[in-house]
Amino acid sequence: MAIQWICRSLAVLSVSVLLGGVSHAQQSQKMRIQAAVPAASIYFELLKKFGDRVDKMSNGRIKMEILPDGAIVPAFEILDAVDKGVVEGGYAWTHYWSGKHPAAGLFSNPMAGAGVGLDQLSHVAWIFEGGGYDLYRKLYSDILKVKVEPLFIQPMGPDPLGWFKRPIKDTADFKKMKYRAPPGITGEIFKEMGVAAVAMPGGEIVPAAQRGTIDAAEWIGPADDMNLGLHTVWKNYYLQGLHQSTDIGEVLINKGVWDKLSPDLQEIMRTAAMASMMETYTYNVFRNAQAIVKLREEFKVTIHDTPRDFYPEFVRATNVVLDRYSTKDAFFKQVLDSQKTFAKTVVPYWTKILDLYANLGNAALKSAPIHQGPAAPKK
Repeated sequence: MAIQWICRSLAVLSVSVLLGGVSHAQQSQKMRIQAAVPAASIYFELLKKFGDRVDKMSNGRIKMEILPDGAIVPAFEILDAVDKGVVEGGYAWTHYWSGKHPAAGLFSNPMAGAGVGLDQLSHVAWIFEGGGYDLYRKLYSDILKVKVEPLFIQPMGPDPLGWFKRPIKDTADFKKMKYRAPPGITGEIFKEMGVAAVAMPGGEIVPAAQRGTIDAAEWIGPADDMNLGLHTVWKNYYLQGLHQSTDIGEVLINKGVWDKLSPDLQEIMRTAAMASMMETYTYNVFRNAQAIVKLREEFKVTIHDTPRDFYPEFVRATNVVLDRYSTKDAFFKQVLDSQKTFAKTVVPYWTKILDLYANLGNAALKSAPIHQGPAAPKK
């Protein structure tokens, strides 16, 4: 009996040592995630919370070091850096890779709701329920042919039209200005409208504005725009923007690093990313609302409604550009057709639901003196 007990004990000890060795090996997995946003961004803050969540859920087997824009490579080089293993991971948006393939922008921000009325939540629904995620992975593996594992993590739209050195009364006024726009197709849409659009990373926007190199600019949203310092240069802010009516940030993990993770750690990463999706929604609502109050009351920023003639002109230009790319590229057409098919089912229903909340909010604003922004639209 004693010999049997000793044998059983040795077997248990051997298994424990083996498991301990695996755990120890996994504990050594460290990931540097370089972001395309500065450390002051609320989305950098959310990215750090994602890293902390992964650390706790994995019991310390994955440790992430979150690095700000430019820490190792420029923002527009993050994808290449992750692919080549210069960094283990990166954070940006798919439209940053539009220069590699035009369909990239349809995943992070389908312009004007892909021209078919997708808002932020219905766009996310397309990704997770409408086949968007399979196409998203295909973009990287088959089209761009890079060795990364992509994870959507932060739905942050809609992005405001942005900051202007002086008020604009219509689109014709807008066309007189040089405007910082996102890279890729979005910039092409503005140019189709006749707007002089130029792309630049977030860290370059305020210096360019101070030098007078640009006359107007968009970034992400009220809280992030304030952290970036745009209110210190210009005092005219237009909240409604169609160029990124939806916007989703992503985390890219080097495929070699990803494949070395055990299945449970991969699932932990996916689950933490999904948790960050919900967390980002709550951040956006409250942090941006707080920022608007501060911008108006403390920094004397004037909050404007976007001129009404901008909407049909932007949608017209969007359809011109999207049709042009659909004709030229089969994958672009596949993605856009997928979004349009999904929208035919979802948008009629979801628009009615959004009407509920718009009418509810406007009724509350009319019955109580809490509204401090642009006048609520008349019904």
